[in-house]
Amino acid sequence: MTRPLPPADSGAAQRFPVVVVGAGPAGLTVGNILRAASVDCLVLETETRAFIEQRPRAGVMEEWAVRGLEKRGLARSLLDRAELHTACEFRFDGERYRFPYGELTGSHHFVYPQPLLVTDLVREYADVRGGAIRFGVRDVRIHDLDTDRPWVSYTCPETGEHQVVHCDFVAGCDGARGASRASLPPERVRIARHDYGIGWLALLAEAPPSADCVLFGCHARGFAGQMPRSPEVTRYYLQCPPGDDVENWPHERVWSELGERLGAAGVPPLTEGRLIEKRVLDMHDYVVEPMVHGRLFLAGDAAHLVAPIAAKGMNLALHDAFLLGDALVARLTTGDDSGLDGYAEACLRRVWDYQEFSQWLSEVYHGTAAGDPFRAGTTLARLRRLFTSPAAAAAFAEQYLGTAERY
Repeated sequence: MTRPLPPADSGAAQRFPVVVVGAGPAGLTVGNILRAASVDCLVLETETRAFIEQRPRAGVMEEWAVRGLEKRGLARSLLDRAELHTACEFRFDGERYRFPYGELTGSHHFVYPQPLLVTDLVREYADVRGGAIRFGVRDVRIHDLDTDRPWVSYTCPETGEHQVVHCDFVAGCDGARGASRASLPPERVRIARHDYGIGWLALLAEAPPSADCVLFGCHARGFAGQMPRSPEVTRYYLQCPPGDDVENWPHERVWSELGERLGAAGVPPLTEGRLIEKRVLDMHDYVVEPMVHGRLFLAGDAAHLVAPIAAKGMNLALHDAFLLGDALVARLTTGDDSGLDGYAEACLRRVWDYQEFSQWLSEVYHGTAAGDPFRAGTTLARLRRLFTSPAAAAAFAEQYLGTAERY
């Protein structure tokens, strides 16, 4: 059983072998792996439990990621409730082109919104496996990373008391603006960043999907995408200028543009519904190297971001978490350091491969709207090749599904 936390206002220093900063998919997966091995850990999260269980995020999961969760006893609800997708559809030049990647590869995607996965993971960690977790903490700081005695401090939300936690390792899973990144010495960090120079208007609609699969509309007016989330809710994207104001996109304009960009011969009109979320995302990627700083191990968005262009972000976070959780268990239960020593290299092979695919796919999505006839022509050539060349189709399917064995 996990050791109970001392009262928040006791002033007593706490100790856990691992402190996990951030309760997203990466942090909660690491915590669950540790608890399954009877390793104590403390998860610190700045938001409330209700907030992280409702925060809208990604929803497309690659099969290997789901199998990794299943292997660790973390996929029961997912396997019962997720939708399986075996095809996607491109719409360009006024026509529709279905890409049956399930038939080509025997693999598929799972569609399971991230809030549901986070709800499953936090329930398993806190309620089933007895893991220690503190929500709503403030002023998280990570100290003495270059020693074998790091420690983490935070402010208790209930009492305002300053708390100290000693540990052996810190898993930094709290995103680009969290305490983990803030604790890195700037002179020892390289952040490789790529800006696409475009924005996506991210929308959630209270409407059933207008097709049974993901839709990619490659149009001269800009990209549009449909990503089913549930029978009642659909995620849509519309290419827009970076930094655009959501007030420029009233209900009527959104549905008009979606209908235009996703239109094709013989398809019915989109099923419209109330827009329950509108956000503008400036498309960019970054990779932080190194991912390890003394006793701090970065995972998920703290270490890398891949734009939602290829729906890879949550999958990369889980890949990091599987590697880091298993490596910490090996180190803390048997003294085996090999997993921790090879952690960053093993993560970055997949990270950079997914970044390259995101760049390639961005040109496919956005090239026809670039205002450059040459780019538009080469983009259409790439799209047609997917449906005329078995080799091109196989290569796309491998990257889209993340099934390459080279990882």
